[in-house]
Amino acid sequence: MAEAVTGTRGAARLFPVLLLAAFGFLSQQNARGSEQSFAVDARPIAYFRIGSKETRFGPLEFVGGLEMTSRQRDFGAISSFRFLDSDGRFMGVADTGFWFFGRLLHDEKGRPASISDFSMMPMVDASGTPIREKWFTDAESIALDGDEAVVGFERNHRIARFRIEPGGMGAATAVMDFIVPTYELRSNRGFETLTRAPQDSALAGALVAVTERSMDGQGNIFAVILEGPHRGIFTIPRRDDFDITDGAFLPNGDLFLLERRFSMSTGVAMRLRRLPADTIRPGMIADGPVLLHADMGYQIDNMEALDVWERADGATMVSIMSDDNHSLLQRNLYLEFRLAEE
Repeated sequence: MAEAVTGTRGAARLFPVLLLAAFGFLSQQNARGSEQSFAVDARPIAYFRIGSKETRFGPLEFVGGLEMTSRQRDFGAISSFRFLDSDGRFMGVADTGFWFFGRLLHDEKGRPASISDFSMMPMVDASGTPIREKWFTDAESIALDGDEAVVGFERNHRIARFRIEPGGMGAATAVMDFIVPTYELRSNRGFETLTRAPQDSALAGALVAVTERSMDGQGNIFAVILEGPHRGIFTIPRRDDFDITDGAFLPNGDLFLLERRFSMSTGVAMRLRRLPADTIRPGMIADGPVLLHADMGYQIDNMEALDVWERADGATMVSIMSDDNHSLLQRNLYLEFRLAEE
């Protein structure tokens, strides 16, 4: 088994990028090609808080994590992911214009252990040609809809549908009306979250999109219910300089939001906020409590991706991934928590 990441090394490695890159200035557009399958090395993260063995953080119990690396140059830049089944298979998007697929494996104690069957492939146009323009492939969010993936893009703002075909993802099959006026969407602060409500909730399985930091005149963040009888715009208060980077619904219809903050003086921080189901309605301001807050004293990085899923024993699990911006000084992390109150 690989050595667990438990000390201050992770935080120390991250700090220089805060001064040099400010999340993205060192990133690069990588060469595109056909589907690539390759190994991902994973070092277990035993404890979430650096220098502490505690596992309980409010209603969340830390199960374990992974620090993921690969020699393949396109690996990283993870923006959003979703589990495809109960066997650990997942798919997601990178903001460099790539799809990725893989499988998460756990050890005999139920802790994250490794990544297998990993592959990446470029997004393509209608002719099957890889799209090289960053402004057109800045994929930031993904939701699953049967045999389709729905993806939110920034810069060239759109929400598009794709047929899920591992090993051969094609061009978009349709583009959805996202309701929010385009002029309200900031260039690099668009649809950072796409997630589907539970079928048995008041939203009846509707897709919901949330922007990263596109705000109305009152400083609230635009969000939208894209389908169903409650179709329409709602907003979310932006608090404490945190931006929304992903979200996922809980089984009871509450919405979990992953948020991130960066400053040159204090570095990075992440938190999880829970919006009650009955506040997610057109015309309403949806707000809720912060359940978890972590700064550079914890095993975090540029936390971008979130999913909620059900473990075989019925436990509600919360998984988070980070985006390394293709910087040697940042990390690709996978963190896993159990929602203890559910």
